[in-house]
Amino acid sequence: MGTWQLQEAKAKLSKVIDTAERSGAQFITRRGIETAVVIPIAEWKRISGQGAASDKRSERQKSMDLLAVLQSGPDFEIPDRHRERLERRKQQRLTKSAQRKQSVSA
Repeated sequence: MGTWQLQEAKAKLSKVIDTAERSGAQFITRRGIETAVVIPIAEWKRISGQGAASDKRSERQKSMDLLAVLQSGPDFEIPDRHRERLERRKQQRLTKSAQRKQSVSA
């Protein structure tokens, strides 16, 4: 741990950061009172809980969380006019897909 006066820290910010990476927290004082601290990013992530622990959740867990949120919403019905349009679009996509497969195989 080191201590820097604010004016010196401003003038030598790169050195303050380098020292923090090598030696740990660097305190900055204003008129002799500790006002701020510079710490390595890894330490910040560990302290704030933003580190590897939060990244450990698998994609499966994340998708299950999203699914739970979506399922907690209200039920709704698709009006028939929209259902018919959706079915037409689905049939068009299937037809185009089949045509593409035939053209590739030919």
